[in-house]
Amino acid sequence: MKGLVHPPAIYLYREFVDFRKSINGLAALVESETDLPLNSGALFLFTNKQRDKIKVLYWDTTGFALWYKRLEKAKFKWPVREKKQVFTLSQFELDRLLAGFTIIGHKPVEIRDFT
Repeated sequence: MKGLVHPPAIYLYREFVDFRKSINGLAALVESETDLPLNSGALFLFTNKQRDKIKVLYWDTTGFALWYKRLEKAKFKWPVREKKQVFTLSQFELDRLLAGFTIIGHKPVEIRDFT
């Protein structure tokens, strides 16, 4: 995602979501469960129950875009024990999360070979 968009904010939705949801379903989730503006250009991050997939929803001034990533042999380090429903991340924390680190900087995900 680095270099593709320059978001004003990055929001991580803590609860897992049904990954059959696409743009409309995820946008409806943001509208109904948060007070965050959808059309600001901010990134909204979601994960599935197994935490091996991530979806990023954002508005790019002409419409919504959806970015999807699946890890081969690991899980995203998602804040599951926190009480807040939505977290604000920095670009650095997003880069670390997508690279397989926890957003507080612990061990990286190790993938030795492809499946």
